[in-house]
Amino acid sequence: MKKYRKLIVILLALTTLLAGCVTVQQAPPAAAPAQEEAAKEEPAQEEAAAPEEVSEEAAGEGVKMVLLPKFLGILVFDQANQGAQEAAAELGNPEELQFLGPTPENSVAGQIEIVTTAATQGMDAIMISNNAGDQIAPAAQAARDAGMTVVTWDSPIPSAEGEQLFIAQVDFDETGQVMADMALSILGEDGGKFAVLSASPDAANQNAWNAAFQEFLENDPQYANLELVDLVYGNDQSEDSYNQALALVDKYPDLELIMAPTTVGIAAAAKAMQDEELCDTVKVSGLGLPAEMVSFTLNGCAPEFALWSFVDLGYLTYYATYRLATGEIEAEEGATFEAGRMGTYTIEKDPTRDAGLRVLMGPFTVYNADNVEAAAE
Repeated sequence: MKKYRKLIVILLALTTLLAGCVTVQQAPPAAAPAQEEAAKEEPAQEEAAAPEEVSEEAAGEGVKMVLLPKFLGILVFDQANQGAQEAAAELGNPEELQFLGPTPENSVAGQIEIVTTAATQGMDAIMISNNAGDQIAPAAQAARDAGMTVVTWDSPIPSAEGEQLFIAQVDFDETGQVMADMALSILGEDGGKFAVLSASPDAANQNAWNAAFQEFLENDPQYANLELVDLVYGNDQSEDSYNQALALVDKYPDLELIMAPTTVGIAAAAKAMQDEELCDTVKVSGLGLPAEMVSFTLNGCAPEFALWSFVDLGYLTYYATYRLATGEIEAEEGATFEAGRMGTYTIEKDPTRDAGLRVLMGPFTVYNADNVEAAAE
């Protein structure tokens, strides 16, 4: 019996010892110095447990950033946010990108309020698609004075006051020529009467495109037979744009084309012509999204239109703003920077404004029945 008792005691001791070993293996490193020593002796095992690939920029500097569209509820601005979020992930910014915008009815005052609030709430950078003209300049300058990085995209501040850099989707003068070329292609050499359905009177990009368009019409003989009869605004709202398109055909019975340099306006105008069964007599063109325009192109209402990638625009805007906010580059003419999958860009003087710097993205793509379906997928 004594032998059995001794055997039982030994077995109990071994069991306790084994249980203690299991506890040490499950404990945090701070409570297991023996494990820390083992880890130091076996670095190869620790490296094997690490991720297979680590991006050079995976641990980015934290920058609190706001992406501000003209207003919420437009697909192209959602696409820009998608591109910006992609860039944020690549750069490893631990701060969440805020996508903030006003309502369409309150766009001007709403944008100014968002810029002002961002400056008082300690944000580091804001990216503005300006829909307020120079009205937003004081708020932008106040943000700069508060230490924020201020970049515009899609639509700049006309005076460039308060703005460090503008990310231009395409050259604004080129936009005017593309619009003129599409009008000529649709109306033919004999020309005809057409009207422009624009977004809002305060949108700097729209105003610049329309001015460039009219300059080409007035100064280039090949467009001499194209007659611009009116310029109206649908305020980038579908219902307003739809009604403006109908008002144009009522006012000008011999109208042959509506040129809408806005994705909301072109889709609304095309639908209005389709609903009124006027597609054979009044065509629609301008700047539109393939996904929204494919049916109107295939049925002949909008035989051709153009655009660029808003995903790429948001992506490039975020990269440039982040580089500026972290001090990797300065907002000065000739400065270059890398923008991930989009390559190298150079900051240049903006030739379309009296002041200001820009980065030019490009290019345009013109869509028609040959390529619109593939682009819409």
